[in-house]
Amino acid sequence: MASLSVKPGQRFTLPDWQNNAHRISADAEHQRSTSHQIRQEARALRNDTGNQARWDEYDTRTRLKDRITSVDRWREVLAKCLTDIDLEIDALTKVKEAAEDALQAKNLCLDVAIECLTFRESRRDIDVVRDPVEEELHREVKVIEKTKKLLQQRVDEAFKQLCLLKEARQQLNCDHRHKVEALELDRQCLSFSVTSGNISFKVNPTRIPDGTTALREWELNSQCNKDRADAEMKASVELRGAIMLTIAQTDNELDAQRIATEFALRKRIRDMEGALSELRWQEKNTLEEIAEMEENIRQLEEDLRKRTLDLKVAHTRLETRTYRPHVELCRDQAQFGLTGEVQDLEAAIRALQQKRTESQNALDALYRQLHRIQTDIGYKTNSLQLDNKCMDTRRKLVIPMEKFDPEVDAVNRTRNLPRNSQLELA
Repeated sequence: MASLSVKPGQRFTLPDWQNNAHRISADAEHQRSTSHQIRQEARALRNDTGNQARWDEYDTRTRLKDRITSVDRWREVLAKCLTDIDLEIDALTKVKEAAEDALQAKNLCLDVAIECLTFRESRRDIDVVRDPVEEELHREVKVIEKTKKLLQQRVDEAFKQLCLLKEARQQLNCDHRHKVEALELDRQCLSFSVTSGNISFKVNPTRIPDGTTALREWELNSQCNKDRADAEMKASVELRGAIMLTIAQTDNELDAQRIATEFALRKRIRDMEGALSELRWQEKNTLEEIAEMEENIRQLEEDLRKRTLDLKVAHTRLETRTYRPHVELCRDQAQFGLTGEVQDLEAAIRALQQKRTESQNALDALYRQLHRIQTDIGYKTNSLQLDNKCMDTRRKLVIPMEKFDPEVDAVNRTRNLPRNSQLELA
């Protein structure tokens, strides 16, 4: 007989079942409608945000490219300006050096003129007259001092202008360097994409950094740097022209009459060159003898080392033979031979040591003599240089300063001067 094991639960009515089915169906319709609306809104939002993002990224890239073009254009302008100002600095430096050389040459002319006046003060009795030569010498001194003052003024102006040029160049270089760095950063920003490996979130990326400037201020800064550099270069060009004109004028003013003589100096130079030749020959031979003596000392020390080793062998043999037993410890011929060998070796070592001492003393004497020779060569070389400077001094009075270019012998440290110049009245 069949029976229910569990008592049936609450029973619902058919209308309840139908209402529940309708409610579930209505809720599903509502949820699908809501979901459809959300999907449509999400699609529209995705399209809007995607389009906006693409447009913003395109606009940003366009702005970056425009900025890169603008910065690069200014970089090229500044680079060209830097090249121009470097050329102008070099040109002004050369002109300044030319003015300094001309000023230095005037010092020599002044020294010669004053020296001539000093020499003429040694005249005696009736010869102490104020003749035209003395008047010309005094006039020459005044002209030289005037030209020196003018040249020194030009040199000072060139130095100040060089400082201004270098200051302007420093500002240009700093601006150019900053623009190169900015270009690298903007180009790096332009290369970023969603696939780049070094992109990440940053803390407060929209902040305005300290020291930020306005675009107009940025443009005015570069324009101001360029304008200042152009102005300084223009002033430098005008100054170069003025300096060259001053040098030419002063050279023309100092192109006056002078007397030159060199016969006594030539004879002294020839005697000094002969003495130097003899000393250099002695120096060469002494150096060769020093080399041979050093080799001799080395050979003596080598022989001394060998005889010392031989003596050690003989000593060892004698010492070893002292251990012969009983009657075997006899003074045989070998014993006599070893004893004689030791005595001969000790005598040879003493002789070698004495000869080494004598050789070392001789080497020291050679070095002292070499030092004396080289010192004397230095003295005579210095005297020869001084005499050659005197020759140069007299040559500069009869040869135009712009054509004077003494040739220097790098070996003898003397100047190669022509032997056939004549006394001239400038």
